[in-house]
Amino acid sequence: MLETVAIPSTRAAQPDAGNLRGQSASLGLSIRTFFEQPMMVGSAFPASRWLVRHMLARLNWQRMKLFVEFGPGTGVFTRAALDRLPADATLLAFDTSPAFIDHLRDSIQDSRLQAVCAPAANVATLLRDRGLPLADCILSGLPFSTLDPMDAERTMAASRAILEPEGIFCAYQMRRTIEPLLKKHIGGVRSAYEWRNIPPCHLYWADATNPQAN
Repeated sequence: MLETVAIPSTRAAQPDAGNLRGQSASLGLSIRTFFEQPMMVGSAFPASRWLVRHMLARLNWQRMKLFVEFGPGTGVFTRAALDRLPADATLLAFDTSPAFIDHLRDSIQDSRLQAVCAPAANVATLLRDRGLPLADCILSGLPFSTLDPMDAERTMAASRAILEPEGIFCAYQMRRTIEPLLKKHIGGVRSAYEWRNIPPCHLYWADATNPQAN
């Protein structure tokens, strides 16, 4: 499922008051939830546009039917993924924060989005209950460096169980804690670093079909 895709540059739209208010509300929610749940929220600041482009540019979007997101927060990656997904695809977003899930449901009007307030480790049960296929891609913003080790193991094991044989697990992380888990549960790992984010992030793409990646 890895593919290098050039993302065309576009002329920046002039900001309007509605967009600025929405961005301000999203930032406020992100900061507030970070301080309320610091162990479950990776950063107080939403992902930068450079991080989003870097993370998503390697994926083969044309083939995707199910995209799963762990820890969508205020939906920066969610919106970017919906912009790229085919019209008949589904995006299933998991978060344990009711405030984040309510924000996604209220602010994104797209029938392809299913936002669920549940732990990521429950993904296999949710897919079965909703009659969804195996996932082509999982994107995780969960902070594995602060997750309980058993929860991290359960999440990765469940992820492997619901990935297509050629599926890919992507993650953006402040620390490298997730790397051995990806190698153990998914397969070969490609990595990069994105400085243009607050804070800078390690980026990972784990692909079961390429066990020798590094």
